[in-house]
Amino acid sequence: MVHVLHSEVVGPLEPYADGFARELVRRGYAVNAAAHQLGLVAHLSRWMMSQRLEAVDLTPEALGQYVEVRRRTGHRNLRTVKALTPLLEYLRGLGSVPVMESPTPQTAAARLLQQYRDYLIEDRDLRPKVVVGYVESVRPFIEAHVRAGAGELSVLRAADVTAFMVASSRWLAPKTVQRQASALRSLLRYWHVQGLLATSLVEAVPKIATGYPAVPRALPPAQVNELLASCDRDCVTGRRDFAMLILLSRLGLRSGEVAGLGLDDVDWQCGEITVTGKGPRSDRLPLPDDVGQALVDYLCHGRPAGALDRSVFIRIKAPHHGLTAGGVTQAVAAAAHRAGVGTVYAHRLRHSAATSMLAAGASLAEIGQVLRHRGSVTTAAYATVDVAALRTLARPWPTGGVS
Repeated sequence: MVHVLHSEVVGPLEPYADGFARELVRRGYAVNAAAHQLGLVAHLSRWMMSQRLEAVDLTPEALGQYVEVRRRTGHRNLRTVKALTPLLEYLRGLGSVPVMESPTPQTAAARLLQQYRDYLIEDRDLRPKVVVGYVESVRPFIEAHVRAGAGELSVLRAADVTAFMVASSRWLAPKTVQRQASALRSLLRYWHVQGLLATSLVEAVPKIATGYPAVPRALPPAQVNELLASCDRDCVTGRRDFAMLILLSRLGLRSGEVAGLGLDDVDWQCGEITVTGKGPRSDRLPLPDDVGQALVDYLCHGRPAGALDRSVFIRIKAPHHGLTAGGVTQAVAAAAHRAGVGTVYAHRLRHSAATSMLAAGASLAEIGQVLRHRGSVTTAAYATVDVAALRTLARPWPTGGVS
């Protein structure tokens, strides 16, 4: 296979060509895809030779210059630094290319964002995904404040905070504004504790009203069955997607929980799976027979033998590492498109699982246990789904004339 993938690589990267070809095979790249990668390496190596560069000189600046040259010379594909990721990861693994540290922020806004990011990671011990969400939520506020010429945070006023939130509410969805308000309160609290603000401006962030809780939008059982039936279980993709869909629709897992499921999380002897949900919380759930059969079918006849990690669900295309939450959601959307049921994403199947349990006679407390809700208020939203039961609670409309 390596011989088939051989490409004429000359120059500084020639000593790495054979090893990189073997690495591509190990990571599950098809022959054509690996050949394209090696062709890119050959082109990069010739450019490096013309510039008298070695592998250790592949800095972000040098890579930027190379991709610009590749664009100017008319290449139609593999024209970004991202295309070089497999090569760079291989070279860094060998220690031939140093791991680049993040550059020191230069602007005042960038420094403030970096300080806040460090606080969330080191002091609050938040997960990376949560940190990114908080930082991106407050980025517009910090950048607008600095661009306005307020180099000192002490000049920040409560009116500035309120005006920013009012402006955001005009173009952001209510839930997004809620998250931005939470992040902004966290930022202002941090600035006050650090002495960057003389007084706390947390109370200047208005409370965001989102109206009445929405009725959970579930799919009827017939449409859930249509989604499952749309998966071609004679191919690898169909087996994988069917197993994911049945986990979502039967156990009500979130997309991130399905993506995070590992081989060690399935206890076949006890018939249970361990689900890692929001935060560090882990719960054990029973593994229904039909869900277990779907997992066995995929693990035995679909999961790549050369998978790069111990995730249950693996990408179809190389590199064969675990699927992301976004990948799970895309699989649900593709199944909905095939079944002709409109636009459906992974969380709709979680609602469908809850309403199916409710229709079968399960109590709200039992549904909350399966869905692993932290409070009963969250589960109570499903009480609005059973319209027939709600009618018995309605008071009769008064009849007769007005005296």
